[in-house]
Amino acid sequence: MDIVTGKILKYHNWPDGKIIGIAKRVAEELTGQGQDRETVLARLDAVRKNPGAFLADPLMAELARECIRQAPKAEDVLTELRKAPLPYPIWGREGIDSGALAQMDNAMRLPVSVAGALMPDAHVGYGLPIGGVLATDNAVIPYAVGVDIACRMRLSVFPVSPYLLGQKKAQFENALWKQTSFGMGASWEGKQRADHAVLDDAAWDATRLLKSLQDAAARQLGTSGTGNHFVEWGAFNLYEPLMGLPPGEYLALLSHSGSRGVGFKVADRYSKLAMEKHADLDKSVRHLAWLSLDSEEGQEYWLSMELAGRFASANHYVIHQRVAEAAGLKEAFVVENHHNFAWRYTLPDGRTVIVHRKGATPAGAGVLGVIPGSMGDAGYLVRGRGVSTALDSASHGAGRLMSRKAALDSIGKTARDAYLKERGVTLLGGGLDESPQAYKPIERVMAAQNDLVEAVGKFTPRIVRMADEAGEV
Repeated sequence: MDIVTGKILKYHNWPDGKIIGIAKRVAEELTGQGQDRETVLARLDAVRKNPGAFLADPLMAELARECIRQAPKAEDVLTELRKAPLPYPIWGREGIDSGALAQMDNAMRLPVSVAGALMPDAHVGYGLPIGGVLATDNAVIPYAVGVDIACRMRLSVFPVSPYLLGQKKAQFENALWKQTSFGMGASWEGKQRADHAVLDDAAWDATRLLKSLQDAAARQLGTSGTGNHFVEWGAFNLYEPLMGLPPGEYLALLSHSGSRGVGFKVADRYSKLAMEKHADLDKSVRHLAWLSLDSEEGQEYWLSMELAGRFASANHYVIHQRVAEAAGLKEAFVVENHHNFAWRYTLPDGRTVIVHRKGATPAGAGVLGVIPGSMGDAGYLVRGRGVSTALDSASHGAGRLMSRKAALDSIGKTARDAYLKERGVTLLGGGLDESPQAYKPIERVMAAQNDLVEAVGKFTPRIVRMADEAGEV
């Protein structure tokens, strides 16, 4: 069998130095596995062309990192903001507070920004407003993704009547009490821990940080956080035939949560790195510091973000599997989608950019997604219309009408509970800061974006499980 020598590697444009030594060691390993010279050279070239895709490969990771370090770097020293923001479209402007508009204006002054859009549920966040969509040139902004990376919706629809919720209410409540775990430190221990292929994902070994988070991921798989995270039973009205079900009323399970401690630690680590790299960035956009995707840190964040996305998806899968099994149900179909994520996206002019959706739902042409309301109001299953000026996006919910503090100061338990009782909603846990009165009217938000999505079905909550109020056991 022909071996791959240093001379052959140089002939194929591998440069002298450390990198050719690493490539030679990898080639020897592949040759020892019985691969011929042509195949080995092709695999090495694949690493050179797209090193970020190999950071989790035990054999190729060292070579991939060296390729990233030696690749020509685009100039990444610009920190001066544009004098004026790039123009961007706004949906539902009349319902968006001035703080969110100012944050989006600042984001559109970044030197790496290319395009943007603001959704009708927009309100103030950290860095990018919630409901903000931002496209950048070869850069990812950890805070524009958010601290709960890959926060996600999952809707399971069951081929049975929602009247079961009234007939067997205690059973459905118990399924939520016993098969979910909420709160900042929520976890499952011992035999209660879930098993899922995501826990064996090779990416956990790609960085020291991810390796340190693997055990926490195993404990937190199948749990939910605080705030607006929920798992709830409800009635689902399907407007049209979909995935084998005819139009009609069905029982459904809806959940909202993300990547738990994994996403938080990744966001914290790489946000700080980005801010260190851009220490001279104007303080007004300090939380919008970016990482170049030509850099090792940028590639590490991207890999970590995508792993957090797979973990968040697995998290919802486990929650739905456990709750549905406890209720003796098997779903007819499932729809799920991320928000708080970044995607590679092609603009109409052919440029590839990085689109951040901070609290925004992917709404490409024909893409299904879920837009919830509040603990007391309906949400919608939607189909995207693929509007390029919105960067194929829509709102991720109703959006907050008032801050958490304002809600706590102005909404009493009596008023909240009366609102829920009037709509036939049973609440298990839940804080006053999540009262439905603290949110924008979902129907108004949906009307403001009817050019972005069409409603395929309507979910009405009936039994809602959320984190317990602060101070409660």
